[in-house]
Amino acid sequence: MITYPNFKINIGLNIVAKRADGFHELQTVFYPVDTLKDELEINRIDKGVQLSVFHVDNLCATEDNLCVKAFRLLQQHFDIDGVEIKLTKNIPFGAGLGGGSADAAFALKMYNELFQLQLSSSKLQNLAAQLGSDTAFFVENSPVYATGRGEIMTPINLDLSDYKIEVIKPDFSISTKEAYAGVHPQQPKINLNELIQKPISEWKHCIHNDFEDTLFVKYPQLQEVKNNFYAHGAVYASMSGSGSAVYGIFQIQ
Repeated sequence: MITYPNFKINIGLNIVAKRADGFHELQTVFYPVDTLKDELEINRIDKGVQLSVFHVDNLCATEDNLCVKAFRLLQQHFDIDGVEIKLTKNIPFGAGLGGGSADAAFALKMYNELFQLQLSSSKLQNLAAQLGSDTAFFVENSPVYATGRGEIMTPINLDLSDYKIEVIKPDFSISTKEAYAGVHPQQPKINLNELIQKPISEWKHCIHNDFEDTLFVKYPQLQEVKNNFYAHGAVYASMSGSGSAVYGIFQIQ
C-alpha cells in the first residue's frame, strides 16, 4: 500500500501562554498544501518492523521514526504483527511544514486499513495527538483553526485554490527547542479565528507568526525571503510554524 503525505503551512501563529505541562498555548491556522509530498509504502510482514528511509542525510534510529512510533502506539491497543515501511522524504526536515507529522498520521491511517482496525477519524486523531502537536491535523487534512498545543481543531471555511503557494527553505533548519527559547507569550488583541475571516489582501497587516520576532533577528535571511516574496507580488507571506521555511501566497494570473 502506497500513499503520499503532503505538508501544511501555518497562517498566523500566536503564542498566548506557557502551560503548566511545559508546552505552550497556541492559536494558529493549519492549511494543507500538496505541491510537495513524501512517498510512504507500508506492507504487512510476519513479525517486527523493517524500515527503509530514502533522501535523508541524518537518519534517526528506527524506533525514533514517527511511522514506527505510530505502529508501536497501535501495538499497545491491538494484537498486530509486523510491517515493512519504505519512506521517501521530499518534504524538508526542520522547516515548520509538518512533514514528519504527516508521515505519522498517514501511517496511522494505513495501519488502520491494513489491519482492518475500523478506527474512526476521531479515534485516529486522538492517537495522532500522542505523536505530535500537529499530527492530528493530517488525519482529516483540511483547513482548521487550532488551539491548545495545536491538537484542538475547529474546521474553517478557507479555500486558497485560486492562489499559488510557493515555499522556500534556506539551507538550515530550526529546532522547536531553539524557536521557543526566544518567545514571550502574550494574548493577541484580536483572536486569529476572527482575523482569518478577513480578505487575504488584509492578512499582511494583521496576521502574524510570533516566532518571526526573534528568529528573523537571528536569521536575517528569513526576513529577506519574506521581503522578496512581497517584492515579487505575494499577497501574503510568512514563516511557517517555527521555521525555517517561508512561504508566499500569490494570485494566479
